[in-house]
Amino acid sequence: MYANDSDDEPEPVANDRLTSETAAAAPSIPLKRPYPFPEQRQYKPSRRPFPPPHGSYSDPQTSTSVTLPVPGRYVSKRERSLLASISTTPSQDQGSDLSQKLIPSSPAVLGSISDSDVPRHVLSSVTHRGSSSRTEMPSTMSISLTGHTKAVTAIDWSTTHVHLLASAGLDGAVYVWNVWSNDIKKNVRGFLHHNAPVKDVKWSKQGLSLLSCGYDCTSRLFDVERGVETQAFKEDQVIGVAKFHPDNFNLFLSGGSKGSLRLWDIRANKVVHEYIRDLGAILDVEFIAGGKRFISSSDVSGRNISENAVIVWDISREVPLSNQVYVEAYTCPCIKRHPQDPVFIAQSHGNYTAIFSTNPPFKLNKYKRFEGHWVAGFPIKCNFSPDGETLVSGSSDGSIYMYNYKSTELIKKLKAYEQPCVDVTYHPVLPNVVAACSWNGQVSVFE
Repeated sequence: MYANDSDDEPEPVANDRLTSETAAAAPSIPLKRPYPFPEQRQYKPSRRPFPPPHGSYSDPQTSTSVTLPVPGRYVSKRERSLLASISTTPSQDQGSDLSQKLIPSSPAVLGSISDSDVPRHVLSSVTHRGSSSRTEMPSTMSISLTGHTKAVTAIDWSTTHVHLLASAGLDGAVYVWNVWSNDIKKNVRGFLHHNAPVKDVKWSKQGLSLLSCGYDCTSRLFDVERGVETQAFKEDQVIGVAKFHPDNFNLFLSGGSKGSLRLWDIRANKVVHEYIRDLGAILDVEFIAGGKRFISSSDVSGRNISENAVIVWDISREVPLSNQVYVEAYTCPCIKRHPQDPVFIAQSHGNYTAIFSTNPPFKLNKYKRFEGHWVAGFPIKCNFSPDGETLVSGSSDGSIYMYNYKSTELIKKLKAYEQPCVDVTYHPVLPNVVAACSWNGQVSVFE
């Protein structure tokens, strides 16, 4: 006996008919209902056809309902042939409707993240990123990125896909920009999952993952390639800063308005370490000593003591190693570690940037500081160039200030915005490219 060519045709039955005696003799065997004889058939009025099931496509010309294939489900020959016959001559409306159902797209996907439009000099610099290149001073704004409707609080270049720039704003949006794209709209991803202003955004060094946090008391992890949110980490406080661990990208550190610092494990979606102390709102965190320690800065404006403004913590023991690093009565909205030397800097609301040692007892350098820019109560940030030779800082007067790291002298002042320049950061590969953002919602690239 040969098998059926189609799985839609019934298998042949050995007996032509099953009598009622046979059915009574073997009640335990499920039987098919016997087909009635012509004289036993009764006329039944036709009922309205049921609507096609969810996930099906109805051909208006043939009135045939075709269930769309679900990934992992077997598709019969009849379904394959019917789908092929419909797809050969579809109308414009039918084809668009079918493609929308077959290929779902995320609303966060606004464009392509491909590097096909990246200039050759950028690609060549990426290829030869190991070669030494001295930092150059950008002179003019080359690219303006518009999309945010309120102040932009943070920006960050991707180190694995160097043509992508992320930004977060008080409008609750997290955008990814394809900076050198030929399209007019360069925001290729728009994550609107936060229902409150967003305070910080960071790229993971392990692929196209993005971490953001904000006033909705959550940190959120996004898959940039697919344009979807993958995880949300809820807390009982407004989260002002979040940063990936430098050696283990499955861990990130968050700090919030209640002074709590928590180390999260992404794989388990839970807190693995918590650092508790009577602190004000956490403004920034920075890892040092290969990720074995970290520095936190907190708001001390409403307190009479300033000893907790900057604290160095031991990650594994959950204890502070020093809480008298910075004793002046100023809040420090930004902490950055030097890429080579054992020092870190703290941006001070005293309108200067202080220099500290990363080795115990974490002393303040009393003979050097970077001053000339203005902070004036704004969360102004600063960053080192990849080679560590230059420090770049935003300013409340809307300018970008560039200092020589060794001499602390001001090298260049670049007028960027009419409102405060909140964040500024060097490109990870190109020594003459700087990205900046402003309090009026602008994001710009200077070359």
